[in-house]
Amino acid sequence: MELRGTIIEDTYAEAFDMWACRLIVTAVDGRWARAAAQEATGYGASIIGCDAEAGIDSVLDATQTPDRRAGVAMMFFTRSVDDLARAATNRVGQCVLTCPTTALFDGTPRDLLPTQTQRIPIGENISVFGDGFEQRAETHGRTCLRIPVMDGWFVVEASARAIPAVGGGQFLICAGDQARALQAACRAVDAIAHVPDAITPFPNGVVRSGSKVGAKTPNVGASTNESYCPPLREQVRSKLRDGVECVYEIVIDGLTRQAVEQAMRVGITAACGEGVTAITACDHGGRLGKIHLPLHKILKGKTDP
Repeated sequence: MELRGTIIEDTYAEAFDMWACRLIVTAVDGRWARAAAQEATGYGASIIGCDAEAGIDSVLDATQTPDRRAGVAMMFFTRSVDDLARAATNRVGQCVLTCPTTALFDGTPRDLLPTQTQRIPIGENISVFGDGFEQRAETHGRTCLRIPVMDGWFVVEASARAIPAVGGGQFLICAGDQARALQAACRAVDAIAHVPDAITPFPNGVVRSGSKVGAKTPNVGASTNESYCPPLREQVRSKLRDGVECVYEIVIDGLTRQAVEQAMRVGITAACGEGVTAITACDHGGRLGKIHLPLHKILKGKTDP
């Protein structure tokens, strides 16, 4: 398959099951909502070394939030519900509770509620900070905790929904030089930003350190994917086409498989063009995950349920 001169290789990304929550932070204005969200989702690139994969889903106006204030929707992904509860509680407690004027609510989309869900007690866990002065209240139609802080009350929903999700959707952009590879990666990430319920958790959504499962060093879970490293072309069994001197990876997490596939479709389409030799993906022989995301099928819109 070819798109605007870029070859789309006939392969698939190997994704895996995760658990996720979507939380809405609100504040007196967008500046403070964004500040809390950026802090809370920081250091959330990969579960290889982070407690969660995290990112900002969307910026919300006052008509889209429970308390009718400016808001930001954040998403967090982990391998288990217990890990999700721990990571979300810590991040909200350190980065949202501490931020002036904020409040926090469950933001799981209503159309996902019929799916399998569990509750994670984020507000309940954080309420101990109130040291006995916290209050339970029905606020904006939700069961919340009001925790006394020095600028008034921090309102946090007592619990949030955790839902099954998909992590590790990805594709590789192979180009003739760094500049054109990075331009293509930025086009891809900008396009994916408009897809609801999906995030690109790495810095500005772009990964230069693509990894494989395992390493020569014992007990290391992942290491550099040497097959796609241009400097190692003559030393290893390279998978790079002739003329490729730079590769960037786009990693996608989504609340649903459909969201991940849609993000891959618009991202790949945006990335193709002059200077981009090929788009491909990594499979890991089943060692990473059992969810296969075939590039050709996704681009043709033949997504799986």
